[in-house]
Amino acid sequence: MGRRDIWLFLLVALGGAWLVALPAWVDGGNLGPHLAYVGPLMMLTPSLGVLAVRLVDHRVPARQWARDTGLTLGPRPRHTVVLVLLAWFGTVVFSVVVVALSSALGLLAVDLTGFSLLQQALTAQGVPLSAGTVVLVQLLAMVLLAPLINSVVAFGEEWGWRGWLLPRLTGAGTVRALLVSGLVWGVWHAPLTLLGYNYPQLGPLAAVVFAGFCTVYGVVMGWLRLRSGSVWPPVLAHGAFNASAGLPMLVGSAAEPPNLLVAGSTGLLGWVLFAVLGMVVLRRWPVVRPAG
Repeated sequence: MGRRDIWLFLLVALGGAWLVALPAWVDGGNLGPHLAYVGPLMMLTPSLGVLAVRLVDHRVPARQWARDTGLTLGPRPRHTVVLVLLAWFGTVVFSVVVVALSSALGLLAVDLTGFSLLQQALTAQGVPLSAGTVVLVQLLAMVLLAPLINSVVAFGEEWGWRGWLLPRLTGAGTVRALLVSGLVWGVWHAPLTLLGYNYPQLGPLAAVVFAGFCTVYGVVMGWLRLRSGSVWPPVLAHGAFNASAGLPMLVGSAAEPPNLLVAGSTGLLGWVLFAVLGMVVLRRWPVVRPAG
């Protein structure tokens, strides 16, 4: 099929995302009532793109296709398992480090005694729990359970972006493929980010900012895929990231609410740290360009 398979994949993945998010746009851009179902359904569309390509092209045997798209543990299963665990717990540690650095640099005001920002939100919602209790439960879940649960829907994205698309872009160079696949991933979020998702204070500009973040973070995610030959390390990294990226909102101060444009994993500080991490792992542990 040549490049037609990539265009078919993008049509289904990006077009499907807009179709799923359409109710929020019809509702005047009011994302709140729709986010609970729009987000998870959108995350399925990249995998639907993979299946659409498979539907029209059966030339590759099923087992080879599964290997090529990263569904196995790769050529070194034990190595992949190590990367899965590193992606899981390392991502949570990364989120904690970014929050600590954000606080140390004066980019984030934290309240580690009363958790006033969270307490304010709980009180406004009529939740009869102390913020301290909620933070403890959230932290335990963030480390032990939430990454695994989140990985169920994260797979819907990762099988498309890192499992299928990334290897097909490496013919033009590995670094370029990592950057382009990350940028496409960021653009795919546009049905949500144009409505201010992740950076509500920016409005539509949030789409540009988040596309930049995904491009940088996509290098690390793509490295996990290419280094292991498997989609499972980036799946767990994605699940862990979604579980821990909201940490600034758990420990933030109500007196000075977090500016997520600069603080936390998705803020500019997170960009810098992910960029450094990406350069380090690519230089220290280079990847092998996959066939296909």
